[in-house]
Amino acid sequence: MGLLSLAIWAPIAFGAVLLALGRDDQAHVVRWLALLGALLSLAVTVPLYTGFKLGTAAMQFVEKSTWIDRFHVNYHLGVDGISLWLILLTAFITVVVVIASWESITERVNQYMGAFLILSGLMIGVFSAQDGMLFYVFFEATLIPMYLIIGIWGGPNKIYAAFKFFLYTLMGSLLMLVALIYLYTQSGGSFDLATWHKLPLGSTAQTLLFFAFFAAFAVKVPMWPVHTWLPDVHVEAPTGGSAVLAAIMLKLGAYGFLRFSLPILPDASHEWAWLIITLSLIAVVYVGLVAMVQKDMKKLVAYSSVAHMGFVTLGFFVFSDLGVSGGIVQMIAHGFVSAAMFLSIGVLYDRVHSREISSYGGVVNTMPNFAAFALLFTMANCGLPGTAGFVGEWMVILAAVKANFWIGAAAASALIFGAAYSLWMFKRVYLGAVANDHVKALTDIGRREFLVMAVLAIAVLYMGIYPKPFTDVMDASVAELLRHVAVSKLN
Repeated sequence: MGLLSLAIWAPIAFGAVLLALGRDDQAHVVRWLALLGALLSLAVTVPLYTGFKLGTAAMQFVEKSTWIDRFHVNYHLGVDGISLWLILLTAFITVVVVIASWESITERVNQYMGAFLILSGLMIGVFSAQDGMLFYVFFEATLIPMYLIIGIWGGPNKIYAAFKFFLYTLMGSLLMLVALIYLYTQSGGSFDLATWHKLPLGSTAQTLLFFAFFAAFAVKVPMWPVHTWLPDVHVEAPTGGSAVLAAIMLKLGAYGFLRFSLPILPDASHEWAWLIITLSLIAVVYVGLVAMVQKDMKKLVAYSSVAHMGFVTLGFFVFSDLGVSGGIVQMIAHGFVSAAMFLSIGVLYDRVHSREISSYGGVVNTMPNFAAFALLFTMANCGLPGTAGFVGEWMVILAAVKANFWIGAAAASALIFGAAYSLWMFKRVYLGAVANDHVKALTDIGRREFLVMAVLAIAVLYMGIYPKPFTDVMDASVAELLRHVAVSKLN
């Protein structure tokens, strides 16, 4: 079994074992087994980075075997500079979420931890798949564990949120399935992505396929105006669910644009770039303003996620090295920062059982260590230089200014809104005098919570201060992608 197969199936196997351990009196064993599975999964992905050859756009660690012979569907895996860091990020965030959920989940612990490990393996499968049908199977399968995580361990309206999440994302994906079948017939019966990348297609076919893929990927990102499911889901999801959803699941849609829309449909991508750029700018500016008026901390960070993901899609569709690399860097940075923001809200929620900003005030007086971490993550959410949040946004804004000054100016304005809503939330929750008895009774974070916060803080600072390892990996793959997108495929 190759490294990529191990990275996919090891967490799924551990998740299946955890599901078999059915009683909550075994919760202690289950937690340690889940941590072992998550750490093993992370350990398996590390050689993907250490053994990765720089300077080549070719797929590496390739595995290929026949899956459904009659329809030429292959179990075909590979990794390049675009997907490598997303695979590592998935394994890393899974470890963090398992540790963060150690004490907060007390019922059906085996099912909760099992669902996260299975979800982790499936998402790594999405980032590794080089066969269209295999990609679709992994892409859709990720819905099942997340649906259960929201529907079983979520808040009071969890069933409504779980249904909304499932229906929104499923409806978009059905159009993608139609597109995949069309490409299969046009290519003479192949689901191989590399074959599709060379396939000549007419203008009308490209446009229809572009919007079929757009339906699936825009909902997943989510782009404005199909973003309305996200705040509801974040508010109801358990803390770990919110962290994984924001840090990784939203990236599945953005990754889809890079693997399908841009290289398979270059003419349609250029023709409709104005639409994606417009929707991205609305997300960056308007949704940033919406975030400012939120009273629920989770809702505020959820809207902030939509705004930050707007930078990703904006970067992809300005068609420059700097823009596409900036979009990918922003995906990884947003993974660290959004996970940290949601886990910070979880720390407070576990103690006070309220997400309302008005329930807090003066938390720094009773939780000084935690407030220091929260300040760092808030600054990263603003895009402060020296933190991960700055690097990708800065690259995208630079690329946008080079393409069109006014697009760049509109995108840059979002940094002001980001600072406004993030710092205003921090001021109301953490600063000032102790607001009430709940805050007065708070105790600072323990060793386990400190470990989670410290690991995320190191990731946020390391990427902000030294982003070179992240950009070096993706340079050759991004250049190859853009060479591909520059060539017309009209037949």
